[in-house]
Amino acid sequence: MHFENMYSNNFYPYNYPFNYPQMYNHHPLMNTMNNTMRDFGGRPFVTNIHHVAVENNTFRTAIWTGEHLQVTLMSINVGEDIGLELHENVDQFLRIEEGEGLVQMGKDRHRLDFERRVGKGDAIMVPARLWHNITNIGHFPLKLYSIYAPPEHPFGTVHRTKEEAMEQH
Repeated sequence: MHFENMYSNNFYPYNYPFNYPQMYNHHPLMNTMNNTMRDFGGRPFVTNIHHVAVENNTFRTAIWTGEHLQVTLMSINVGEDIGLELHENVDQFLRIEEGEGLVQMGKDRHRLDFERRVGKGDAIMVPARLWHNITNIGHFPLKLYSIYAPPEHPFGTVHRTKEEAMEQH
């Protein structure tokens, strides 16, 4: 298949990366009513992860859930955190696209002895069975994406707020 035509399909109608839409909010894959994407897992998918992460305004939205990994977008409000958590059998990768945060990790939920400030462009690797949290310490929403291997959340997960996420957990 010729490279320029490789992405002309039902999954990405813009022949990515050639005619990428300048106004991402009007992208046909984006639900402009609540500014979230739907889960495209289980089939080929191409997106500009930076743009979708920055435009996301939900606490957590799964955009691709496969058999072996999952990609979610997150927006953490000023002064809020993801919430202390531990994934028993899941490794996690997170990348900060905008904002400033504080990452804490440790083997005991009461002793988070690994602590780092993070910002735009930083990548965070969280091994399975390690308690971890990220707090927004900046002045604007903390925008990031997370990759779980294997998937952590059900296909199509959308948590508009942290409170909604806690209720469904």
